[in-house]
Amino acid sequence: MTLPAGRARFGLLFIAGMISSLGFAPWNLWPLTLIGLAWLIRDTATTETARQAAKAGWVFGFGHFLLGTHWIAQAFQYQQDMPAWTGWVGVVLLSAYLAVFPTMTVAAARRFGAGLPLVLGFAGCWTIAEALRGVLFSGFPWNPLGAVALPMAGLGQGAALVGALGLSAVIVLAAGGLYLLERQWRTGAVILGLTAAAALAGLIPLRTPTQLTPTRLNIVQADIGQDEKWSEDGVERAVVKYLKLSPAPTRAARLLIWPEAAIPDLLDEMPAMRRRLGAHLGSNDLMLLGALKAIREDDGTAIAARNSLFVLDSEGGILARYDKKRLVPFGEFLPARTLLNAIGLDRLAPGALDFWPGPGPRTLPLPSGFPAVGPLICYEVIFDGRVTEAGYRPAWLLNVSNDAWFAGAGAEMHLAQARLRSIEEGLPMARSTPTGISAVIDAHGRVTASMPRGQAGVIDARLPEANPPTLFSHTGRILPLLLAALLALLGWRLGRTR
Repeated sequence: MTLPAGRARFGLLFIAGMISSLGFAPWNLWPLTLIGLAWLIRDTATTETARQAAKAGWVFGFGHFLLGTHWIAQAFQYQQDMPAWTGWVGVVLLSAYLAVFPTMTVAAARRFGAGLPLVLGFAGCWTIAEALRGVLFSGFPWNPLGAVALPMAGLGQGAALVGALGLSAVIVLAAGGLYLLERQWRTGAVILGLTAAAALAGLIPLRTPTQLTPTRLNIVQADIGQDEKWSEDGVERAVVKYLKLSPAPTRAARLLIWPEAAIPDLLDEMPAMRRRLGAHLGSNDLMLLGALKAIREDDGTAIAARNSLFVLDSEGGILARYDKKRLVPFGEFLPARTLLNAIGLDRLAPGALDFWPGPGPRTLPLPSGFPAVGPLICYEVIFDGRVTEAGYRPAWLLNVSNDAWFAGAGAEMHLAQARLRSIEEGLPMARSTPTGISAVIDAHGRVTASMPRGQAGVIDARLPEANPPTLFSHTGRILPLLLAALLALLGWRLGRTR
């Protein structure tokens, strides 16, 4: 079949990019992802010039990321100095930038020819480009293609071996299998059969019920939106609401968890507030909550802030603190602040001070017999391979986040990526957000308890057990990148021998 030319061709590529995003949460229509990618691979096989290839990859990528990041537009609704429509401008500009990575993929993959060499080369090139997307300009690895594997039976369990990045290569190979059914149907059938076999094999560990530890979690979701949070009396209103929802202590020790910036103030400089919070704890309870910390000059002048997780005891004492490493541009700091302030742009979050990053992943030991925790604040959870402290593996992960910024689809996507981190590391995770989706996730990525978006309440659950360290937890991104390089080299070799 001859592919359309001109505007019709690029219109179909844009549509293919859009439908390829429907495999992500909350839609989980993974067959559409395979079909969209298969169309792009098929188009690449017929592309005659590098310029055409670059344009095709960009148009597809623009459609792909436009749908996948549309939720960002909602964040601009909370910035008084900018009209809401600027959110959609931001989505378009971000999508235009992210589309560069599929552009790179298609431009490189067209050199592999057609058929199986192209499929192998395309899988390798896409994976390498996706890895670059996670590191360039501070990185934005939102919605790795591997997240599409989560609803595909047990295929997502492969993240324990090759990570989400390696699963991205598998998804591209499966899409390539569809493409090959037209010209090399036996080869295409073999690829699709192997993908199905891997998905079925992944169901084996999922047959085992989730094993729970004695550690009791109370995760409070107060359904406090951004407009309420940053109001004049927002701190007091938030504290009252969180305390009202927090269960009273019992004889059984528990971890009381509030989300990112639950108290949008300098908690370490508020001893009375800490004592007030501690009074709601039993003698062996601990409280883990998000708040802010100021960085001051010797004369006391505040020059920056930190987005932090605090661990408090029943006396209101600070037992530990974790400072967020990966900050959100325009949300937590303003690049080129002097210039952008001059033209009327400001951070989405109120405040004159930028946030400074913390030192990186840490494992926090907890007293009273509680297992050591690896904290992740907000979108730190989307960065694969960099979530635990080297040489000190925690027993569980805690992702406190402010998903009030997100539209509903964004919150679902965020949860899916948190599930991937649990599978990759073989660690359970607790998630606490003010508006949802709060959840408890076991070490196989299964959600064992959750509270939907837009609901106030508390999750009373026990922490699942950890799995033994996974292969990916030992190798990180090295193994999936080696896999990508092997696929590309194999495709190149096959293409040269034909």
